Amino acid sequence: MARAPFSPPYEDLPAVLPIFPLAGVLLLPRGTLPLNIFEARYLAMTADALKAEDRMIGMVQPTGADDAETAAAPGRTGPEVYPMGCAGRIVSFAETGDGRHLITLRGIIRFRIAEELPLRRGYRRVRPDFGRFRQDMEDTPYGPIDRERLMAALGNYFKIHNIDPNWSAIRDMGDRRLVISLAMGCPFDASEKQALLEADGLPRRAEILTTLLEMSGTADSTGGEATRH
Repeated sequence: MARAPFSPPYEDLPAVLPIFPLAGVLLLPRGTLPLNIFEARYLAMTADALKAEDRMIGMVQPTGADDAETAAAPGRTGPEVYPMGCAGRIVSFAETGDGRHLITLRGIIRFRIAEELPLRRGYRRVRPDFGRFRQDMEDTPYGPIDRERLMAALGNYFKIHNIDPNWSAIRDMGDRRLVISLAMGCPFDASEKQALLEADGLPRRAEILTTLLEMSGTADSTGGEATRH
């Protein structure tokens, strides 16, 4: 993509990245994610990120695989997380009267966790490996998506969940913005969100998104597990 004026070029991406493990929350390159920060360690993380030139934070998801034994394992600094996340830059910041930080992250590039580092002021840090994901920062062309199938699945999903969307705005969205918005906004579970994150290329991500919407709609209409949404 055309690089935003304040975003670092690929060559200047940080060697150390603070991470924010948050279940069920997905950040994708080009997406925007508002966050309400209130825990002391993450207030410290935000303050430190704002001091850095790149102002970047890595969003990752806990795997949910921890048990009492693994959580207490030596060297563990928190819940087990998926090995891939997305680095975002703080593009807006506000303080509240009750001591919270309201920030917005803009997704820049995905990363794999090469190594986890010791805690700093209570928050976790990693050495990120951006090597496979340089294309996330480039304005490369992408193939077509099956928009008709996606819209049909979305319509059924909204109907089952009694959602009355702004169809005019949805139809006006370009393919890329539509897929990113739906992937980040729909309440899929952690493994499903991770599959959307790890998908390479817009057509593949759109295919996974469409399948998840179809599966959710089918399961909900028959009383299946997808009623968790």
